Amino acid sequence: MKAAIYNTYGSPEVIKISSLEKPLPKHNEVLVNIKASSVTRADTMMRQGVPKYGRLFLGIFKPKNRFLGTGFSGVVESVGAQVTKFKIGDAVFGEKLFSNGSNAEYLCIAEDLVIDRKPNNISHIEAAPICDGFLTSYNFLKDIANVKPGQHVLINGASGSLGNAAVQLAKVMGARVTGVCSTKNIDFVLSVGADEVLDYTKVNLNNVTHTYDVIYDTVGKLSYKSVRNLISSGGMFMTPVLSGKILWHMLWNSKKVKFAATGMKNTKALKCLLKDLIHLFEQEKLQTKIEKKYSLLDIRHAHEYLETGRKVGNIVIVNL
Repeated sequence: MKAAIYNTYGSPEVIKISSLEKPLPKHNEVLVNIKASSVTRADTMMRQGVPKYGRLFLGIFKPKNRFLGTGFSGVVESVGAQVTKFKIGDAVFGEKLFSNGSNAEYLCIAEDLVIDRKPNNISHIEAAPICDGFLTSYNFLKDIANVKPGQHVLINGASGSLGNAAVQLAKVMGARVTGVCSTKNIDFVLSVGADEVLDYTKVNLNNVTHTYDVIYDTVGKLSYKSVRNLISSGGMFMTPVLSGKILWHMLWNSKKVKFAATGMKNTKALKCLLKDLIHLFEQEKLQTKIEKKYSLLDIRHAHEYLETGRKVGNIVIVNL
């Protein structure tokens, strides 16, 4: 099978398409023929080995895990002897972290990890990024912020994968949503449900007088210090992008400042969140927004485009 790997940290040029033996599922695993997989900002950061302190976990001098990609959607081709939840031919989707990646033709994954049946009303291309964008943002909005109807949520980076997912989810949860994005993406953010949009090229958040119950910085571009006056009493600032400043503010304002790595969350809890998302997709209350599709052989171009910072919605690698 073909798979995208990187043996050293660096630019998209370090990515290679390698021919490997098709994996065999262990007793508790399924072998998935991958039809589509995700490419995310987190993938580019791991490929670059940034931030540098992340190499304590990724590998000091070179990556411990050479494979790229986490989110996937595909069809079960074979099952291990003890697998009971899935059968050959099932259309499935999910996410696999910290091991053989999803930017490949095949993937083995244990049935008790983050994998479930794909909703029938969406394609593999639409399903592949769900665990990157929607699952992460749902964890923040539901489990961390516990967003309630009538609350006001500010989402920075509202046009990205995490951001547009957060806009949709916050609206489903009954919140009033303000998105922050650039001029060219205003219509897109409004189209996914934002009540209003702040154009960061024209509006300085320091000058905003309104307050918000939740500020969700999906891209790690805001500092808590710069927006703390915008947070209502009992409100919070949260981000999935870790930095030294965020750690510092968490030490002194643990109720106001929140960081979380969703992939490190208990698998059982993640699967419960995923079940909720499946129901919402089946009810057509959520939509995956795909900006660009690439073949596996062109994955370098996908990473190059991601690094321009112009991505809107999701990027998907297609094996169909």
